[in-house]
Amino acid sequence: MTMTANKDKSYCDWMSQLPPELHDIPLFKLAIPGSHDSMSYDLDINSSIMEPDGLKKLSKIYCARKIVQKWAITQEETITKQLDAGVRYFDLRIARKAHDPDPTRLYFHHGLYTKTDVETVLEEVNDWAGGHPKEILILALSHFHGFDKNIAEHLHRHLISFIMTLFGAKLIHTKETPSLKSCWGKGRNVIVSYDHSTQHSNEIWRKIPYYYGDSMDTSEVESKLRHILEKASPVQSFSVCGLNLTLPESARVLLYILRPFDHLVGVIRRSLPRLLRWVEQQAAKTPMNIVASDVVTRDGFVPTVIKLNNPNA
Repeated sequence: MTMTANKDKSYCDWMSQLPPELHDIPLFKLAIPGSHDSMSYDLDINSSIMEPDGLKKLSKIYCARKIVQKWAITQEETITKQLDAGVRYFDLRIARKAHDPDPTRLYFHHGLYTKTDVETVLEEVNDWAGGHPKEILILALSHFHGFDKNIAEHLHRHLISFIMTLFGAKLIHTKETPSLKSCWGKGRNVIVSYDHSTQHSNEIWRKIPYYYGDSMDTSEVESKLRHILEKASPVQSFSVCGLNLTLPESARVLLYILRPFDHLVGVIRRSLPRLLRWVEQQAAKTPMNIVASDVVTRDGFVPTVIKLNNPNA
């Protein structure tokens, strides 16, 4: 049976509490809870619409922006609360606002831009990492919307420089095969994955593959993920199994977004218990590394994934 959330148990420092026999194995062989579209709790209702394309021209209409917001929010809690809840992988989608007077200011996005800028959020993550040195964080930066050709390289260099300066000695190097023990011994606890081919270095990791079902149908999500996991070669690097539901890009999206009394979080909450039961069953057959989801602070998601590391405990 899916593990239910224990309100009396804290997962704030769960990695440091894993049994000693798990301290030496590579991190990519641990089951790690992850957050899909991690910053979507912060979407700005006053933002212009970025996606879907068919609604961009309606950006000036409040009701259109409200519909996008209802169906783009996938997380309910701040990134600090997600960290406190035990989440250790974060899907961070970067964007630059057109005509922003600050040439290097960046935001996150999912349908709309966020209210909070990238540097402010990364500073919060760095502060948390400093207070929890035995918890290993994985930050996956991607998308880079609005990085126009004439400014893209400058923006990438600026962001990478900020990351390396901010996290400094906390960054886990790409040439290592990190385990809990090796990271603790070196005082490093942050992995940054960056989905841009020219920006990798000893401190910046390549894109971590993210597999998902690309459907709103839980049966289809399970089937596609099962096929991927069972065809995969033995785990030798990080990978993400995404439980997130995905709205269709066709006109069928209207079947969802025009529901007056529903929203994406509601659909996900109804689906997540079943998906977590599938995770428990599938993990007994195929190894899972990072398991990412929406609404990660609800419905026992974090304890269910953590328990995969020690199912007999």
